[in-house]
Amino acid sequence: MKVVISQSMYFPWVGMLEQIRLADVFIHYDDVQFSKGSFSNRVQVKTSSDKCWMTVPLSDHRLGQSIDEVRIKPGSAWRDRHLALLAQSFNGAPHAETALELAASVMDGDHRTVADVSRASMLALSRYFGLDRDTRFVDSRDFDVPGSSSARVLGLVKAAGGDEYITGHGARHYLDHRLFEDAGVSVSYMDYQMTPYPQQHGAFTPYVTALDLVANCGPDGLTSIASKTRNWKEFTDAS
Repeated sequence: MKVVISQSMYFPWVGMLEQIRLADVFIHYDDVQFSKGSFSNRVQVKTSSDKCWMTVPLSDHRLGQSIDEVRIKPGSAWRDRHLALLAQSFNGAPHAETALELAASVMDGDHRTVADVSRASMLALSRYFGLDRDTRFVDSRDFDVPGSSSARVLGLVKAAGGDEYITGHGARHYLDHRLFEDAGVSVSYMDYQMTPYPQQHGAFTPYVTALDLVANCGPDGLTSIASKTRNWKEFTDAS
């Protein structure tokens, strides 16, 4: 069984949907410390002039809070700004209205924390492309797994019944691969294909919100969510 563990991300890039598509179980890992500059509350959006960041503002954030403790700034002003930015970004795209409706359905929800809104955005994108049919979504807090770093990640994989852990490229800097191997759990890294699709505003870039894929391709965008994996030894040797 393939397991992916990730912090929830705000309307993430297509690469995160590729991880979800490969997973039998996706574990939202939001009981870890929030880091400013992460993708938990922000994502890139492509505009006619350049790429820019769409960021959910925080309320009374304190150092050391976990992602599921960090509260969102109340009010609708930031939501209005985000929808206006997305409308500008998707201007001329064939499925712009659908993408904006999807975004609004998440932003208008009663979300109080960064984890709430980011998780809702990921699930909305997953449902749109039908990824939720084959992937089970759970919360790291659903498992009584203590510890930190590689040991806790391994514990979560095993608690979910996994025998393969799929992760993004950043894990190569800290993951104890031998620990997983000794426990009988294989480790695979994403082999992102970053498949180009028709996009507004100039040359293609894969790193913007997956709402852009919805706006430009509609349901057919599923064909662009198609990456594979590489075993950790092959990946680290090539890095």
